[in-house]
Amino acid sequence: MFKIPDSIQSIRDLIDNTPAGDVKALKEARNHQSNLTKPLGSLGKLEHIVEWLAMWQGKHPPSAEQIQIIVFAANHGVSSLGVSAFPSSVTAEMVNNFSAGGAAINQLSNWAGASLNVIPINLGSPTANITEQPALSESLFLESFKLGMTAINKDADLICLGEMGIGNTTIASAIAAALFGGTGLEWVGRGTGIDDAQLVHKANVIDSALRLHRDYLNDPIQILTRLGGHEFAAITGATLAARFFKIPIILDGFASTTAASILEVSRADSLAHCLVSHKSAEQGHALLLKKISKQPLLDLSLRLGEATGAALAAGLVRAAVATHIGMSTFSEAGISGPNQ
Repeated sequence: MFKIPDSIQSIRDLIDNTPAGDVKALKEARNHQSNLTKPLGSLGKLEHIVEWLAMWQGKHPPSAEQIQIIVFAANHGVSSLGVSAFPSSVTAEMVNNFSAGGAAINQLSNWAGASLNVIPINLGSPTANITEQPALSESLFLESFKLGMTAINKDADLICLGEMGIGNTTIASAIAAALFGGTGLEWVGRGTGIDDAQLVHKANVIDSALRLHRDYLNDPIQILTRLGGHEFAAITGATLAARFFKIPIILDGFASTTAASILEVSRADSLAHCLVSHKSAEQGHALLLKKISKQPLLDLSLRLGEATGAALAAGLVRAAVATHIGMSTFSEAGISGPNQ
């Protein structure tokens, strides 16, 4: 299949050699859609979802029985600068809440019939403050990247990727600005609910980090190591591994989409096996989606993270597969097809 990378260069090699989707399975799904008892295209995006799922699973009919939700949790040194309304200790406290079944994602994963894996990464050792030095050493980056790759359940039909980490909207904004240009103020949002003064401060922190690392911002992997975090590296790794395992991905919100965008900037079409679940209330997410040419499935003003939007979107995928598999064809139902 592929070898787990042991260096940044081997990660680059994997990105350059990601497999294409299965066009035969896509055509089979599309042909079956055209024979179902409905006007052609009348199920709209549900039809596109099924075709996408078949193409990237490499089979028809596709399936959506085994859904894995992964939430990576980590802390960020930049949080010490007051960019969030909550202290970094909340990350570990929320991980405990996940374990106790008390968070929103617990309820939504149960509703979606999905397995939930919460993976804390070095919570006691936040990344370095990005306004002073690189967030991650090469060894720590590789450790988190590989952790993301190995977190994948190879038997899953669909994987939802999310995160938890105080300060991670600051990191997402910094990475997005580094990847696509712009200032902190253009990309920054209110995250956990900061006020206007904190918002300006947050933007200034991002600009300071961009200035410090400006000589490395032409390289997506360097951007991830210098401005990212453990959970960002893990999401990028998981997204890449899923491509090789033929498992489609649903990305959650701003942070998850930003992490995956590292791959898209490294090589065009690297996110073809990914859907974006929703458009976050974070202003940077809408801008990011335009940059990577992705249409979100939902727009519910969510900004919680922890894969909540992805879990909701997984329900849509299940609905799309259920209609595709369960509906009768015109001939099966004894109904005249178009122009018959």
